[in-house]
Amino acid sequence: MTIEDIKQELNNHIGDKVIIKHNLGRNKVEKYEVIIKELYNYVFTVETNGEEKEVKSFSYTDIITKTIKIDY
Repeated sequence: MTIEDIKQELNNHIGDKVIIKHNLGRNKVEKYEVIIKELYNYVFTVETNGEEKEVKSFSYTDIITKTIKIDY
């Protein structure tokens, strides 16, 4: 899987609700239900759905290194 493959897959899901599992190490995992907002050259941004709307950004290499996992 290349960065271009990841960008194409994310581009197909812009505006969709997805679940991101962020591996923080030492068996700690954060889970977010988010909407994919924008794609940039090295990162993509998502917006959380909670009471407080929060924007988070992740790099495409986070997906390659399995730091985050996206469930569409």
